[in-house]
Amino acid sequence: MSIVKIVYLDFDGVLHPSTPIDNALFCRAHLLESVFENTTTSSAVSIVISSSWRFTHSLASLKAKLPHFLAQRVIDVTGPAVIGKHARYQEITAHAYSNDVVVQWRALDDSYWEFPSNCQELIRCNPNTGIGPKELAQLSSWLLN
Repeated sequence: MSIVKIVYLDFDGVLHPSTPIDNALFCRAHLLESVFENTTTSSAVSIVISSSWRFTHSLASLKAKLPHFLAQRVIDVTGPAVIGKHARYQEITAHAYSNDVVVQWRALDDSYWEFPSNCQELIRCNPNTGIGPKELAQLSSWLLN
């Protein structure tokens, strides 16, 4: 049985501050892209969009907002919204374990309350800045293992 690595990607608070100013949407996407470009094993890693943007944009439209190197790794979006405790975590795990493959995953997200407090898979971003050096290092380390 094969093992698949997936990064579940939120947009707001990750690829840009949760309240972007002056057209700063996706201003940090290039930082994430650099991790994938600089990690030789990253070609075996897929990206699934877990952002609420999936409710208002098509997969093609979401991919078009990302740098090309990231966009070509996007394979899907998570499914329908879950209402209740740890909703984002439930959406991700439903997606991750929906097939007959072993999935290792990490979530890049700023909404820590959407995940159990002991969730080892969450790489928590600062909603005021988006992804930064600490989170990029965590992701790089996971990609290399």
